[in-house]
Amino acid sequence: MHATPTRKLAVVMDPIHAIHYKKDTTLAMLWAAQEAGFALFYMELPHLLLRGGEVHGLLHPLQVFRDPARWFALGEPVETPLAELDVILMRKDPPFDMDYIYATYLLEMAEAAGALVANRPASLRDCNEKLFAARFPQCSPELLVSSDAATLRAFQRAHDDIVLKPLDGMGGRSVFRVRPGDDNIGVIIETLTGHGRHPIMAQRYLPAIADGDKRILLIDGVPVSHCLARIPMSGENRGNLAAGGRGEVRPLTDSDRWIAAQVGPELRRRGLYFVGLDVIGDKLTEINVTSPTCLREIEAATGEPIADRFIACLQQKLDERQQGAPL
Repeated sequence: MHATPTRKLAVVMDPIHAIHYKKDTTLAMLWAAQEAGFALFYMELPHLLLRGGEVHGLLHPLQVFRDPARWFALGEPVETPLAELDVILMRKDPPFDMDYIYATYLLEMAEAAGALVANRPASLRDCNEKLFAARFPQCSPELLVSSDAATLRAFQRAHDDIVLKPLDGMGGRSVFRVRPGDDNIGVIIETLTGHGRHPIMAQRYLPAIADGDKRILLIDGVPVSHCLARIPMSGENRGNLAAGGRGEVRPLTDSDRWIAAQVGPELRRRGLYFVGLDVIGDKLTEINVTSPTCLREIEAATGEPIADRFIACLQQKLDERQQGAPL
C-alpha cells in the first residue's frame, strides 16, 4: 500500500516577521493548512523568477506555531519550479502596482503548469476592488468614476453629500467626504486625480456608516455566518480598523445574505476563493480580492473555523482536479 504524497502549499506574502500576530489572516490560513497536513513554503514577491520558460520560486520551508513569541520558522531557500506545488496562496498586500501585476503574470504561468493559485491571478488583475463592485449596480450606491473635475463637481451637486476616493487605495487611505459648500472640493479633486490624469470614484455618502462598515467574508462564493462591523471613531467617516475604527462581530442580516448571493456566483466563476465584501447599511461598496482580512476577529468571537473551511475548500478543489473535474 502506497502512502499518499504530502501536498505542498506555498504562500506569497509580505515579510512574515512583521505581521500582527493577533490579527493576521494569512497566519491563520497557514496554521490551518499545516494542521491539514500540507508541507508549507514561504516566499515574498522578489523570490519569484522565470527561467527557461518555467516559473520558479526561492522557497523557504516554513513551519508556523501558535506562539506570539515565535510564530514561524524558516528553512534555507531552495529554487523550485512552482509546478511542483499543489497550492499557492497569493496573500501579498497592496499597493496594487506594476510589481504586483508582474507577479500575477508569473503566477498565471504556474497555474497553467498545474498549481492551484488562490486567488486566481487573472482575476486579481481584472477585479479592481472598487470598480468590481460597480458590476453589481443592484447592490451598490450611486457612484461615478471619472477624472474630469466638472463631472465630479456635478455629481456632488446632484447628491449633496458624497465620498471621493482613489481606485487603488486600501485601509481608508485618501478617502474624503465632501458636503455642500465645502470649499476644499477643488483641491481634493486635483489631488486625487493628479490634475485630471487619473480616474477616481465618487460615491453617494451613506449615513449608515455610523453603524459600521461591514466586512463579509466569502469562501468560494459562500458567506461565513458573521461579519465584522468596523465602526468609525468619533469625528471620523471611515470605519477601517487601520483608520481607528472599532470592530464588532455580528450575524449576517437578510440584506447581507442577499448581497452575497448576488455576488457569489461570479466570484466562484472567476476563481476568487477568499473574498471580503464591504457593505454599509444595505449597499455594497467594495469587493476585496487581494488579501482580505478580519478572519481572526470573526473566528475569535464566534468559534467558527473559517480558516479550516478555506483550506478544506482548496483541498476539495485539488481532489476534484485529480478526478478530472474543471476548477
